[in-house]
Amino acid sequence: MINEADLSALFITLKLAGITTLILLIIGTPFAWWLARSRWRFKFIIEALVAMPLVLPPTVLGFYLLIMLGPQGPLGALMQSLGGKPLAFTFTGLVIGSVIYSMPFVVQPLQAAFTTIGNRPLEVAATLRASPLDRFFTVALPLARTGFLTAAVLGFAHTIGEFGVVLMIGGNIPGETQVISIAIYDHVEGLEYSHAHWLSGGLLVLSFLLLMAVYAFNRRFKVA
Repeated sequence: MINEADLSALFITLKLAGITTLILLIIGTPFAWWLARSRWRFKFIIEALVAMPLVLPPTVLGFYLLIMLGPQGPLGALMQSLGGKPLAFTFTGLVIGSVIYSMPFVVQPLQAAFTTIGNRPLEVAATLRASPLDRFFTVALPLARTGFLTAAVLGFAHTIGEFGVVLMIGGNIPGETQVISIAIYDHVEGLEYSHAHWLSGGLLVLSFLLLMAVYAFNRRFKVA
């Protein structure tokens, strides 16, 4: 059965996934729009940087983030100079790491959705004297709604399943930085398989339902 510590880890995980997804949608939307529309010849460099978390081992990314967020790192030292504390082993540090680690799962679906729109709908809106901002909000965003759903679900689900990055940055502090994936590892390490089954099974069902909802929505949208 799920105990109080597991519920706390679940709450922290859902909170982390929700905040991370919201931040990524806010900063990822204009970024994906630029990637989809830009003709800069070196754009592939930016695209490669965004995709790095897909191929980079989580512990490698987590290690360098730990160095950057620690007391001797640039961000950690900056926080200390402002009267704060280093971001390593804090929930804020988890958010920063999760945003970077889950970025391709949000930016890439949005970029693909914006690219699929093409130029024709925007050109038609321009002939009706719609400003670039109007074209973006009234034409591009509605046409890319399936991409937004896919990006939100993938970003949320990927953040829930994080392990290596969050362990390196946040450690394993119950009630503060312990997420559900680390709680499962603790239960397995302690041979508490019944607890691990409850948590793992719950994540398995949640992941399946989220993906099923995405495919169902996309199929309905294509049929319509």
